[in-house]
Amino acid sequence: MGLFKMDKILVSTEEFFALHRGIAEASNDQGLGLKLGTEERLERYDPVKIAAISARSFRDAIQRVSRYKQLTCPEEVRVVERGNESAVQFVWLLAHEKEPHLLVDVCFAWIVSMGCRGIGRPLIPKRVEFQRPPAHREIYETHFRCPVKFKADQNALVFSKADMELPFVTHNADLLGVVAPQLEAELTQQLAQKTFSEQAKGILKQLLAGHRPGIQDLARELHLSTRTLQRRLTEQDLTFQRLLDEARRELARHYLLQSSRELNETAYLLGYEDANSFFRAFHHWEGTSPGQWREFQKNSQQAAQTHLATPATRRRASLGLHRTIKGGGL
Repeated sequence: MGLFKMDKILVSTEEFFALHRGIAEASNDQGLGLKLGTEERLERYDPVKIAAISARSFRDAIQRVSRYKQLTCPEEVRVVERGNESAVQFVWLLAHEKEPHLLVDVCFAWIVSMGCRGIGRPLIPKRVEFQRPPAHREIYETHFRCPVKFKADQNALVFSKADMELPFVTHNADLLGVVAPQLEAELTQQLAQKTFSEQAKGILKQLLAGHRPGIQDLARELHLSTRTLQRRLTEQDLTFQRLLDEARRELARHYLLQSSRELNETAYLLGYEDANSFFRAFHHWEGTSPGQWREFQKNSQQAAQTHLATPATRRRASLGLHRTIKGGGL
């Protein structure tokens, strides 16, 4: 309990996951995560959620959550566009294991809850996709009021593209004008502690979801002109293509380790035109095929579990911290 008495609570991704597993194991309520994620009291919203609910549209709200989440934890909220659908996915960047089911439930329930509050009426996804085996289907379909697909390639909350553009009746330009600048200032200060290449690669990873960003896209996100960005890259002996390749390589390793996605889908998410281009690039990076690399890493992780048996060893192995904000969720 001493953890929760701290002014600023910092835990590793591993500890964050363990907390949610513990909550699930201590409860007999299979719908607990859905209840925890459905916050109806606005006074319990943290600054990130207040910025989201004050946004212009559902898409704008999710983009703000994704942007400002960087202040509290190594997590990304991505919107992957496919045809007339938009899939919202939560990506835990430093995870070495699957995220707990309870945590997925909390995140998905909160996105829907935030969307409903913002548009002023029920927001019904097209479907919910879970990687987990089928269980308690009725609870989830009753809560989300849409079909639920189990054993999916990824955990995703799927909306129509039209839903993403729905305007928020809670849009408050004055409140956003108070909250957003402070969040942006904190984000700028935090990013300043990273190297320029780390900042650039982090942005490219966000831009890569099904698209191939160009140098002008990176310049826009860094609030630089293309010419200024090119000059800074040259000064640091970098090229845009090198940064893009490094971002793709790091993302590829993450996708292969943390999901059961088909290799064709991984290629798409990395912005490759076809799977063969991805296979050639991956073989150049790692000296083996994506499938063989994934199998080798899986076997290596299983062998390492014995070494990581004690709490002290696990803590030393953990990377990255999550900060919980008192009075306001994840």
